[in-house]
Formats: sequence, C-alpha cells, structure tokens
Amino acid sequence: MTGISEDEVLHRFEGGVSWITLNRPEAMNAVTWEQRERVIALLGAASADPGVRAVVVTATGKGFCAGADLRGAPAAGERVAGDVARMIRLGAQRLITAVLDCEKPVIAAVNGTAAGIGAHLALACDLVIAAEPARFIEVFVRRGLVPDGGGAYLLPRLVGPQKAKELMFFGDAVPAAEAERLGLVNRVVPAEALEESAREWAERLAQGPTRALAMTKQLVNASLDGDRATALAAEATAQELNMGTADANEGVASFVERRTPKYLGR
Repeated sequence: MTGISEDEVLHRFEGGVSWITLNRPEAMNAVTWEQRERVIALLGAASADPGVRAVVVTATGKGFCAGADLRGAPAAGERVAGDVARMIRLGAQRLITAVLDCEKPVIAAVNGTAAGIGAHLALACDLVIAAEPARFIEVFVRRGLVPDGGGAYLLPRLVGPQKAKELMFFGDAVPAAEAERLGLVNRVVPAEALEESAREWAERLAQGPTRALAMTKQLVNASLDGDRATALAAEATAQELNMGTADANEGVASFVERRTPKYLGR
C-alpha cells in the first residue's frame, strides 16, 4: 500500500488463519493513518476470501496499541467546522466497524497496553486473549477528549453503563486480570503463552463451520440494538440460509453417522 512500509503491519496466512500484526513497537504501536487503512483492507480481504476461516489481530513489543498517532493532525486553528467529525467517521469508526463487520471470527491477542482506539480495537474483536502484563485504558479523559472509535457503544454492552462511565470518566488503567473479571477479556495467559493460545483458538475456529460462525456473529452483534421480534426473525432467516450450506449438511450427516464432522467453510 502506498505510503506505508510493509514492516509496519505484518501479515501472514497459515492454516486458514489471517494473522495481522501491528509493528511499530518503538511507538507502542500507536496506529497511523496508513496502518489503519492496511488493517481495514486486510479485514475486508478476510471476509471475501473463502480460504480465510479466522483472523488474529496482535502486535509486537510492549504495547498492543497506544491509540491513534496524532502527528500530522491539523491544529485547532487550521480546522473548519466538520473536519473533526469527518476524521472520526472516516478514521477510527471505520477501523472498529471493519472488525465488527468482518465475516470471519476475529481474535485479539493483546500483548501489552491497549489505550484509546487501541482498547476499542481489541474490544471490538469477537474474542480477546490478553497477556498478563496487558492493560486497557480509556485514555481520552486524560487528554480532555470524548471517547471515539465506538467506545461509548462497545463498553456499555460489555460491562454495563455504570462501569463504562467509571472507566471513561477516570481513565484508570485496568490490568488484564481485572479486565477478565469485568468481562472485557475472555482469557488471561502468561506473556510467553499468548501467541500459542491465540493460535489454538484460531485453529479451532478455522476448522469450524465458517458460514454458521459468520451468521452467529452477526446475530449476536445485532441483538442488543433491536427488539425481540426483530432478533427472532433474523435468527430464523439465518437458520434458513445456513441450512443450504455444505457445512450444515455435513454437520447433520456426521451426527446421524456418529462421526466427527469435517467442515470446509462453505
């Protein structure tokens, strides 16, 4: 991609898993415009590629993502009305939406500090595995800013409105163990076990019924935004669509034949 070193976002594909790694450890992986666009493109490619069955988002060094790299952003005197809202819509919100809308399950392997948009990038993922040294920080209040990148949408859905306000009002660092207790994180592991733990889950997902997982993700993500009738109608439609897939037929056949299913992701 023009304007970005390939080394700043590492990408590899193995065993049906797309591994996306932020790689600016000297900046605690504060994400640049170019990195953001690269990650969005890779998530879109994962949705479109039937060979990709799961995605892992992680980072190098001591930080998962320290937020947005604001160097080069226009100063207050250089902005006109609408500039900030446009920047947020086309920037942080697009990144978070790309994770939420990815048709494959996305795992965050959080190696270190996840602050601001970095915390929201992790929390937007379907599953979150954190290394013991990891911390999550709603850093916006420390800078006199309103949370962006979908934070005020994501956090109440994970921890409830009262706790979300506490985290956002004070901006205190939440250690990995506390994040797990609150429900922000699925699992905490020793730092040296992070990659292997993420690989274990990703490979399990990559062997699963990919289309069923995609529809399940969509149903769960939409469930908190609609009423019961809408949710039940969406569920019935998803089941109807899924029953036409090869994996659904394989799942039923394997049950009848008392054998382990072999899903192909189709």
